[in-house]
Amino acid sequence: MRGILLVVLSLLILPAAPALAADEATTNGDDNLVVITGGAYLAPDRTVDTVVVIDGEAVLEGTVLDVVVVFNGATTVSGSVDGDVIVFRGKLTLTDEAVVTGSVFAQEREIASGARVDGDVSGIARVTWGLRWAGWIAAIGVWVAIAVSVLVLGLLMLWLAPRGMEAALASARTALAASIGWGLGLFVGLPVLAVVAIATLVGIPLGIGVLLALALVFAMGQTTAAFLLGRVILREPRSHVIAFLAGWAILAGVALIPGVGGLIWFAGTVFGLGTMAVATWRARGGRREPATSPAPVPPPPAPPSL
Repeated sequence: MRGILLVVLSLLILPAAPALAADEATTNGDDNLVVITGGAYLAPDRTVDTVVVIDGEAVLEGTVLDVVVVFNGATTVSGSVDGDVIVFRGKLTLTDEAVVTGSVFAQEREIASGARVDGDVSGIARVTWGLRWAGWIAAIGVWVAIAVSVLVLGLLMLWLAPRGMEAALASARTALAASIGWGLGLFVGLPVLAVVAIATLVGIPLGIGVLLALALVFAMGQTTAAFLLGRVILREPRSHVIAFLAGWAILAGVALIPGVGGLIWFAGTVFGLGTMAVATWRARGGRREPATSPAPVPPPPAPPSL
């Protein structure tokens, strides 16, 4: 499991590593040997913490204090690795001088009789299954975080602005097309506005502020969608809270279905944002009722004739 976690961490730090040309290697402050493409060579008198090679051959004659991960390429170890050696695609060769205090994971491997491996020796399937489990656990964690956030935010919105939810419901019933259009515009336009503002340099504070606010804005759209769904299902709910909880439970459950959760989240966020925008526009006087002329005032009665 320790090796699996190190693999995940290595994938997370890869975007920060520079793209290297073929036959080049780099060390980040003499701590890590990271190669995107090309060969990686660790000299006998050299010590690094980790070795990560994306595409290329790795020849390790020095000392590695932690994990070695090679995604595509032959790997030869004749030095010391104080951790796991993981080769996803390519042949792993451990010479007589090789010392690995952790485990070895490689589908194709050649281990000399004099090599020392303190841990297990197995194929890459074990690591692959471990990564799948880690991915499932991470996905469930994200689902729980989003579901709880929407639940808390929805209860707060119902407490602070219950009439706003009713206004959104009225927008959904009377301006369906406008709500969808406004929702799509906000969903796409707000990130674009933030990027454009950052690109102008002068608008960097505005762009960063918009990007930071996107999570809250999108969560408000998802919360509104949950309330609207609950009101549609429960035509005459006892309270707004019951309607919201019903819609929230349905959306949270559907979000667990692979391939459907993301689509439902997108649709709910877009529609919720759109109904909020239409309701806000109407509240500010964007849609005015046609003026009616006052009723004519009857003329005063004529004075009696003498």
